[in-house]
Amino acid sequence: MKAQLRPGAREAIFAQLIEAGRAEQVARRLTDAIILGVLTPGERLPSEQELARRFGVALITVREGLVILRDAGLVETRRGRGGGSFVIKADAPHDTLLQARLRGLAQVELSDLAVYFSTIAEGCAERAALRASAAEAERLDAWLLHADFSTTAAARTNAGGFYLELAVLSQSARLVREQIRLQAEFGPLLFLGLGDPDTRALITGLNGRIALAITRGDGQAARTLAADQVRLLGEWLLTMKARIERGGYRDDAIVADA
Repeated sequence: MKAQLRPGAREAIFAQLIEAGRAEQVARRLTDAIILGVLTPGERLPSEQELARRFGVALITVREGLVILRDAGLVETRRGRGGGSFVIKADAPHDTLLQARLRGLAQVELSDLAVYFSTIAEGCAERAALRASAAEAERLDAWLLHADFSTTAAARTNAGGFYLELAVLSQSARLVREQIRLQAEFGPLLFLGLGDPDTRALITGLNGRIALAITRGDGQAARTLAADQVRLLGEWLLTMKARIERGGYRDDAIVADA
């Protein structure tokens, strides 16, 4: 059984835009949703009228945003009965592109991005532990139970899903938006470490411990565990960056079992 993101995550994706009127914002919000797995391949998007209502923008703005998504190969629009805009099964981010991006970032910049990501993740985890109801904590446990971390591709998708779940449980719309934005920007790089089976096992174990801390209402433990998790991923990324720069590590070895 595939783990499904809860309704709160979907509501966050379709929340009204802060600055209405820009097609790029519509496209970015929907792109983030596709990257994070909130919108799945083959899924039909809400109608253009419904998207305009939810985002608080003009209908023409939604249409322009969908044009951007079609040009990017993320959605297709079908006419006639049963038509609409549908999510296309997009290829995972090309590993050589990610590796090139890794080469292009200085170690200090990677470290700073990891610190920023950790700060947001820690805050989400702590607030989730302090604000989540018993029922919400149980739903998080159920989500983790069905989430697949057995392969690199599945682990990358579900790692992002887990962080988004924590953001939703924080009950802060701003934290949710920032987590989505940051995952879209840095997640594909940070989650490269999940290609290493040992790192993946450690991250998966920490997921369970974070969920347990949330069930117990232990905000400090949830915060510390989230920090440990991002630290592990960040350290792996910096190690790979250093090895690549020394020429002692093959680029294609970054990804193990996609």
